[in-house]
Amino acid sequence: MPREVVIGLNAVIVAVTDEAPRLLAVREPGHRLGGRDGEWSLPFGPLEPDADRTLELALRGWVRAQTGLGLGYVEQLYTFGNRDRDPAERAGGPRVISIAYLALVREAPPSGAAGASWLDVYDFLPWEDWRDGRPSVIEESIAPALDRWVEAVPAERSQRRERADIAFGLGGAPWNGERVLDRYELLYEVEKVAEAKRDRTGETTLRRGKAGGEATLGRAMALDHRRILASALGRLRGKLRYRPVVFETLSSAFTLSRLQRTVEALAGVRLHKQNFRRLVEQGGLVEGTGQVETRTGGRPAGLFRFRRDVLRERPAPGVGLPGTRHPG
Repeated sequence: MPREVVIGLNAVIVAVTDEAPRLLAVREPGHRLGGRDGEWSLPFGPLEPDADRTLELALRGWVRAQTGLGLGYVEQLYTFGNRDRDPAERAGGPRVISIAYLALVREAPPSGAAGASWLDVYDFLPWEDWRDGRPSVIEESIAPALDRWVEAVPAERSQRRERADIAFGLGGAPWNGERVLDRYELLYEVEKVAEAKRDRTGETTLRRGKAGGEATLGRAMALDHRRILASALGRLRGKLRYRPVVFETLSSAFTLSRLQRTVEALAGVRLHKQNFRRLVEQGGLVEGTGQVETRTGGRPAGLFRFRRDVLRERPAPGVGLPGTRHPG
């Protein structure tokens, strides 16, 4: 008898608050298709074929029900359907296919029925934040684990070394901020994330702490939701270069400093101030409001707004990542 297939929708909902990229996560007790008791997961809802006219309308509806949040900018991310991605499948349950979406919003207090909370994205992916230099976790934990993985199979040493160096900017290779999924997949393969041991052993509960005898990295998530988050962050970083998506996370009026800090929070790197402002202003992305912000504690800063006409004028009006700096 053919196995039942369940199609659902996941939402990676991202905001930026106080220079921190934030993720809206849920922890609904006993919610089989979004996470088990005590585990953070992405908001998830099953598709109801008879009731849902479109995927996006279904997504917006159950996100509001679970979190109390109305979504603005939404785009489809990817479809995730690996076998046994839901542990219930091992026990004869349905195959669960998830269509993931990326949504950008301004942070607001969550409500709804799923125990939603805003959490720091870099709590889940701590190796991705380079704003204060190379994260210490790379040198202290990740690089040694990758060295052992490289040496474990002499016949594959060269290929493994290249993969590790390119993913994490080791051995003189440059750091590529968009390779977020590549890095998570590699850490999963070497069992440096808790989900890897859970999936290998068939455990039904994630335990933060040890995997393969060593400390695991970052806050774990239910099912493959941290993989989905990694996919979304990589997509978002790429889009910063050619789409004005960052403005979805800002208020209608903002200073250029706040715009830069928001881009840096999402990109995980610091940018050269003058180069950034030159690109934004010359690219026609913003226009002055004629008002100033006086709460900066110093010289009043001019307020700007997104200039929507740029969408008609240019095919790829992104803020870019000019003069990216990688201290350390």
